[in-house]
Formats: sequence, structure tokens, C-alpha cells
Amino acid sequence: MRALVQRVTSGRVDIHDADGTCRTTGRIGQGMVVLFGVSTEDKLETAAKLADKCAALRCFEDENGKINLDIKQIGGQIIVVSQFTLYADTSRGNRPSFSGAARPELAIPCYEAFVKRLRELGIPTFTGEFGAEMHVDIQNDGPVTLMLEL
Repeated sequence: MRALVQRVTSGRVDIHDADGTCRTTGRIGQGMVVLFGVSTEDKLETAAKLADKCAALRCFEDENGKINLDIKQIGGQIIVVSQFTLYADTSRGNRPSFSGAARPELAIPCYEAFVKRLRELGIPTFTGEFGAEMHVDIQNDGPVTLMLEL
């Protein structure tokens, strides 16, 4: 399971429906945009552990400019976006293979467990929509981008 964590000053997820309408499912100020991927080898129980790691990740600056604070300490919010392309294999040729990414039967429950755990930890958490055509607006802060994997 992978979480590509981006520290942001703001973030937003818009979903473009088949009828041409656009709706915003998440909008945050300071916090994190987490691109979340599940592999074919992952287990459901790993999702909560990865959420705990994201919540405890000290990637925000303290009063001395040191990267030392976590999301709760700064009163931040999180947007989680499902991202099967985190498991793209580009080792052969120029066309990525996604055979390492989990099928929806495994990926959706893991995604939902990850989001549920962040909310249980008291972090305001918003989401995209699994499998939807999304546009993600990320105002990366720093820039700080970290890959977490369990």
C-alpha cells in the first residue's frame, strides 16, 4: 500500500460526471493531499496502519521553521484520492502496466478503511470518488512530497 503525501496550502477535487456537470467533493486549506494506491498483495488491515503513519507524519514547520509538526498539531485537513497509477510498472517499454494495482474488490475496502481511520483520529478528511474522472488541484507547500509504503 502506498500513500504519496503532499503538504499543501490548499487542495481541491472536482469530479466531472458523464452528463458534463462538475462537482467539488473536497476542498481544503493547509494540510495534505494524499494519493492512495493499493497493490494486489495488500491486506485490508494495512490501511489503518498507513493512515496512522500519515496522521503522525511530522512534515509541517514549527515556530522555528523546523519540519517537526503533524497534521493534528497544525489543525490541518486531508484530501484522499484513489490512485491506482502509483503501482504503474514502466520497466519495459513506454506503456505503463498496471497489473500490480489491486482490483476494485480489494482496493475500495482498503481506500474506505484508510479514510475511516483518518476520520476516527479526528482529522477532517475529504475524498475524491473511487473510479471517477477527477481533477485534483494541489498547491504544494515547500514543495514537500513524501512516499509512504507499508
